[in-house]
Amino acid sequence: MSITVDAIYEGGVLKPAGPLPWKDGERVRVEISSLESPLLKAYGLMGFKGTAAEAESFALDPEFLPEEAR
Repeated sequence: MSITVDAIYEGGVLKPAGPLPWKDGERVRVEISSLESPLLKAYGLMGFKGTAAEAESFALDPEFLPEEAR
């Protein structure tokens, strides 16, 4: 099962904003990204169907910069 939850990082611990559907002691895999990234804040606004990581790689790739910025 895969879900996305918001959390707060305090005192070295991630604290989910709400209850999680797993039992105590159950092993899970965690992928973390900051919500402060402008790309993540804008993700999905323009109908892009790729991942946030793909959008970030396109945004930072010099090949896609305007000529005057290269």
